[in-house]
Amino acid sequence: MNKLRIAIQKSGRLNEDSLRILKDCGIAIDNGKDQLKASATNFPIEVFYLRNGDIPQYLKDGVVDAAIIGENVLIEKGNDIEFVERLGFSKCKVSIAVPKESQANSLKDLDGKRIATSYPETVKKYLQEYNIDAQLHQINGSVEIAPNIGLADGICDIVSSGSTLFKNGLKEIEVLLKSEAVLAVSPEITSKRKAILEKIQFRIQSVLKGRSSKYVLLNAPNEKLESILKLLPGMRSPTVLPLAEEGWSSVHTVINKNDFWEIIDELKQEGAEGILVCPIEKMVL
Repeated sequence: MNKLRIAIQKSGRLNEDSLRILKDCGIAIDNGKDQLKASATNFPIEVFYLRNGDIPQYLKDGVVDAAIIGENVLIEKGNDIEFVERLGFSKCKVSIAVPKESQANSLKDLDGKRIATSYPETVKKYLQEYNIDAQLHQINGSVEIAPNIGLADGICDIVSSGSTLFKNGLKEIEVLLKSEAVLAVSPEITSKRKAILEKIQFRIQSVLKGRSSKYVLLNAPNEKLESILKLLPGMRSPTVLPLAEEGWSSVHTVINKNDFWEIIDELKQEGAEGILVCPIEKMVL
C-alpha cells in the first residue's frame, strides 16, 4: 500500500507536539519505545523519528515525503525546501545575545567581534545583509557558555522564554528571525503521496482553526440584539434563536480566542447575560 512517509523529531520540544497534532487529526500511531519508524493503524502514513538537524537532508533526498520541523532548521539547512502549513506551536526566535555587562547594544557593535552559534549559515547571511564583519565559531550545544569562557563576544541561538539567557548572564540585542513548527514537503514527493499529504493538511487546518477559536453562547434582550450582533464575528453570521422568555434571544457564534476577553467585556456592557464560552475541538470550513 502506498504510504506517506513523514519525519518528526526523535526527541525534544517538537516531538510531543508533533505527535499530539497527528493524534488530534485522528491518526493513531502504533509506536513502541525507541522505535525509529512506526505506522499508523488507521491511515496510510509511516512516521520516521529522526534527529532534527538531519531532517532537511532526508527531505531533499526524498527519503521522507514530509516533515514536521522548526522553520529555523529549514532556513539553516534546507532553505530550498518548501513548507505548506504553519503549525502554531514550538514558537521561538533566533537571536543574538551578549553578556549583560557588554557595551554592545546593537548588531553593528559586533563588527569585528566573535559570535558563537549553532546556526552559522543563518548568521552569515544576516551579517552579510547588514555589512557586519564578524568571526563565527560553530558550536553544537551549550552555546550560551561561549562568552563566559572567552570563546566569543556574543552568541546566536534559539530563544524561547529568555530564561536560559538570563541564567547565563546574557541579554538579547538582535532578533534574526521568528520561527515555529511547519509542515515541510520533499521536492521528490510523488503525486499519490502528495494526495495523502493534502488530506492530512486539511485535517491539520481543521484542528488549528479549532485551537484558535472559542464557541460562544449568550442570552440577549431583543432591544439590544442589533448592537450585540455588531460585536460578534462568525463563520458566516451569528445564529439567533428565540428564547421561551418573551423579549429575549439566544445568540451562538465563534470568536478568535485572542479577542475573547475584550469581546466579552463589550457584550456585558451591551446587556448580554448567561455568556457561555466553550473550546472547539475541530472546525471544518
